[in-house]
Amino acid sequence: MRRAAIERLLPAAYQRAAGPGSVLGALLDVMEALHAPDEAVLADVDALFGPYRTPDGFVAYLTRWVAMDHVVAAPRADAPLPLPAGRLRDLVAHGALLARWRGTPYGMRTALELATGVTGFVLDEPPERPFHLVVRVPPAAADRLALVTRIVEAEKPAAVTVEVVAGDPADPPSDPPPPDPGPPPTPEPDDAEPAAGVATVRAVGRAHVPAPLPHDPPEEPS
Repeated sequence: MRRAAIERLLPAAYQRAAGPGSVLGALLDVMEALHAPDEAVLADVDALFGPYRTPDGFVAYLTRWVAMDHVVAAPRADAPLPLPAGRLRDLVAHGALLARWRGTPYGMRTALELATGVTGFVLDEPPERPFHLVVRVPPAAADRLALVTRIVEAEKPAAVTVEVVAGDPADPPSDPPPPDPGPPPTPEPDDAEPAAGVATVRAVGRAHVPAPLPHDPPEEPS
């Protein structure tokens, strides 16, 4: 509060005694100086809770508000953050989106890309191992396996086992080539290309979820 505002709260007799050079006047000046730092914080308090405006020392605390504090989990409170503050700001800013898609391939991949700044994570679901997920980490993020593992464990469905593998997702293990079926049969009129709007069946295996469009219905998390 300014000195004039504090002075108006005093009884009339004190106001008359708080003239320039008086002891009470000096005390009011001290009160104004003591209030100034707190009032500066309160005038811009919304900046504390903005992911891109909050100080670096506060952004890790905001990860708790959006259930992303497992990213900064550390054995000691004074331990350095496992990723730059800018990555944490991105995670906090997208906290609502990640919570909406938690338990889905898109949610896991988005969290990994935001935390590492690297794209190219591949999620494999081996058909011979139901309820098992293989996360293939691109080479650019191979030095952050501990961080990737923490995120995968938190983002996966509870009933799914997981395996984190460092490697090049562009070269996944190849299956043995199928036997030569011989020359293709001559297509009959009924075997023509499907009409527009008719979906074709794709083999179940590698999980690939593109970024959801605004008009797409939300995927139900597991």
